[in-house]
Amino acid sequence: MFWRLKIAVLAIVLAAIGATAVQAQSRSVPIVRDAEIEALLRDYADPILRVAGMRSDRTDIVIVNSRAFNAFVSGRRIFINVGALVEAETPNEIIGVLAHEIGHLSGGHQDRLRQQLDRAQTIAAVGAIVGMGASVAGAASGNSQVAGAGTGIAMGGMEAAQRGLLAYRRTEELAADRAAVDYLNRTGQSPQGLLTTFKRFEKQLSLAGRNVNPYRLSHPLPRERLAALETIARQSPHFGKSDPRALVVRHDRARAKILAYVYGPNAVDRVVQANPNSQAARYGKAIATHLYGSQQDALAMIDKLIAEAPNDPYFHEVKGEILLRARDAGGAVDAFSRAVQLSDGNAPTIQVALGHALVLAGGEANFRRAIGELEVAITLDPANPRAYRHLAMAYGRLGWIGDAELATAEASFHSGQFEQAKRFAARAKRRFDRNAPQWLRADDIQRFEIPNSRRSR
Repeated sequence: MFWRLKIAVLAIVLAAIGATAVQAQSRSVPIVRDAEIEALLRDYADPILRVAGMRSDRTDIVIVNSRAFNAFVSGRRIFINVGALVEAETPNEIIGVLAHEIGHLSGGHQDRLRQQLDRAQTIAAVGAIVGMGASVAGAASGNSQVAGAGTGIAMGGMEAAQRGLLAYRRTEELAADRAAVDYLNRTGQSPQGLLTTFKRFEKQLSLAGRNVNPYRLSHPLPRERLAALETIARQSPHFGKSDPRALVVRHDRARAKILAYVYGPNAVDRVVQANPNSQAARYGKAIATHLYGSQQDALAMIDKLIAEAPNDPYFHEVKGEILLRARDAGGAVDAFSRAVQLSDGNAPTIQVALGHALVLAGGEANFRRAIGELEVAITLDPANPRAYRHLAMAYGRLGWIGDAELATAEASFHSGQFEQAKRFAARAKRRFDRNAPQWLRADDIQRFEIPNSRRSR
């Protein structure tokens, strides 16, 4: 009886404390893949990771398609919203955000948070058990005051647990802020961007006109973070240091690209009014024209940019996208091939685009080349579902049905469509000899235990 009661209480506690986190984990995060922006973020993060004693090849930076200014960590991944990239007017602001998130990773805050969650559950469970016991005793004796007190004890236990957990989270945030300033100093970069970000948050909070209970927050109030950081940030010998000009240009280009792809046809014009002839402005307008206007006009605009910077892989990549949309698969193959060559094989997403263009161009030679390009891309980026989908198309066009079914299973698996992945894996197994590498991989997918599947049965 006691253990069943304890389990029931723990379930209530988990629901009260962790509901938001569980919901966030269960929803698929809308990911943006872009070789240019990913390379920029890696260049922002790598120096910080080095001084933090972390390996950059074991830390992924993932771009999230959300307009909110936000970033967070999960596992060994740093997630950053497109809204943060657009709102940040300088590279230093994003570098500060990344330094803060790396502070969480380096400090082991996720592991410690799990320990604190266990502690919070224990506190709440004890309070709930004592409170429920008091309620039962009060009901048995007919004393409604005792029963009411029991409910108060139970709710008080949950309140104490939640407040304790949130207080710990706020402490972690301040620790990550201080770590970020340290990393920026050690890499010779200004911590001013951190202050700019917190000032933005404070302004947004004041504009919202809300009375916020600081004890109900998982993060300190922006004014508290500003007060804690202002002195040590301004003591930095690098506080007034500006970002390198080349980095500013890349940052502006990334913002213009996001505005064109995510925010609509007129978003670039609204943001680049101060400098409409800059490279970033013309780049964003070329992409917006490609998406919402004339492919011929977009091609002329991107060709002009290529003439100015013929060795820029990302201009050639955009040209390939324009040509694909104009149904010139052969021209797209040439553009993407040039982009892959100029990126020195370090842009698997461009290689995936090349594989797609080769499949659309048709012909056995192109199909075989597409398979080679896509297999290399998968080696570099093994969880890219688009690569597997295009690979399945190439295999299918050559009549390699088993390989096509296995590639489709991989695409479904890496998209989180596990049931569909299992169906295609079962079909693929029938095409290969038992214990062949393809059969074994299909068997692994088929045997994969779907997360939460036990709970749903």
